[in-house]
Amino acid sequence: MNDWPDGYGRGSRGEQPEGARAMRHVQRPQVPPQQSQGYDDQQGQPPYDSGYNTGQVYGNPSGQGRNQQQGGPYDPQGQGQGPAQGQYGGPPQGPPGPPPGSQPYRQPPDWRRRIKIGSLVLVVSLLAVTIGTYFWADSKVKREVDLSKVIERPKGGECTTYLIVGSDSREGMSAEERKRLRTGSTAGKRTDSMMILADCSRGPVMVSLPRDSDVEIPSFKGSESGKTFPARGQRTKLNAAYAMDGPELLVRTVEHNTGLRIDHYAEIGFGGFAKIVDAIGGVEMDIPKAFKDKKSGADFQAGKQTLDGEEALAFVRTRYALPGSDLDRTKNQQKFLAALAGQTATPGTILNPFKLYPTMGAGLDTLVVDKDMSLWDLSQMFFAMKGVTGGDGTSMNIPLSGTRGGNLTWDRAKVDKLMEQIEKDEKITVTGN
Repeated sequence: MNDWPDGYGRGSRGEQPEGARAMRHVQRPQVPPQQSQGYDDQQGQPPYDSGYNTGQVYGNPSGQGRNQQQGGPYDPQGQGQGPAQGQYGGPPQGPPGPPPGSQPYRQPPDWRRRIKIGSLVLVVSLLAVTIGTYFWADSKVKREVDLSKVIERPKGGECTTYLIVGSDSREGMSAEERKRLRTGSTAGKRTDSMMILADCSRGPVMVSLPRDSDVEIPSFKGSESGKTFPARGQRTKLNAAYAMDGPELLVRTVEHNTGLRIDHYAEIGFGGFAKIVDAIGGVEMDIPKAFKDKKSGADFQAGKQTLDGEEALAFVRTRYALPGSDLDRTKNQQKFLAALAGQTATPGTILNPFKLYPTMGAGLDTLVVDKDMSLWDLSQMFFAMKGVTGGDGTSMNIPLSGTRGGNLTWDRAKVDKLMEQIEKDEKITVTGN
């Protein structure tokens, strides 16, 4: 009995189906791709092929016929477009797409790469802000003092030295501000306080120079005329040197009377001083004893308190209400400047742009320095001021021996020893008044 279905092998009715070897004369016609459209193609229908030629009797790899119309295993969309190219001819076109209704595969995020990119963006941003801040601040510094005009200078020492001057300049202050700060309306400017700050490896040293110090005015070169003025043995108050020919003669006079070379000069006026204090939100001070001064406007109780700009200016200018007059005032100035620097040179101010920029703007607008002073030198000066009150810092008045004609005379032996220790960066053993 014949168990094979009809229609296989081109009409064979024998007991055994015809094999491929018995049908060498049968060949599959080569139909162009554009004509291989299945049974519905009216332009060129391929002849019926049972699959014996390829040995695929029960399969239909070509995707023609029933599978072509209904969507077979090689036609997931049921479009009847024939076999996938690359299997039975034609160029390969990659794997089939996802089945209908499935979600497309998404690669998980590369967090390591994202962190690297984020870190790079942060570093570049910080670098740009830092560079921008540097050039902004550098453009505000007033480099007006030319120390190259100072003649007959001492040799340099191991420590970096600064002459810090507080002047009574009213430049940039309105009439209302002068009245509120009790600065008066006197034209020009004079030195209200002077101190030497030495940044040494053994610790910073701050030495106040009373403005009534008895000093000799040496020979000097005029800052404007360039003319050399010979020494006449004139002895006068230290602040008179500034009044005679400005910062250059003041530096020349300090160097001549101390024997210490001054590396940098920094000067700030009344208005700038008050603005800096207000910009950082005030300075906390511990005032040991209450005092009141009508001339400066000071009125303080004993104890810890935060001083605003107006109060701070009154505190450092008070002179007549103190028992030691000018000497006690210089001690108050040292104490306040150290506290000001300590509260300014902190991460809370440096890393906070809402405090940093107002503070720098207020200070740099009224700060006058020498032409060779960089922002780095300026920052080192503030950090040295901050370190004065630290464990290794030293602050004092210059040693005094008495008075001459109302002026304060220096203890020559102690002054010479002190300046030698600063010059050689030695431990300070000299004590001041």
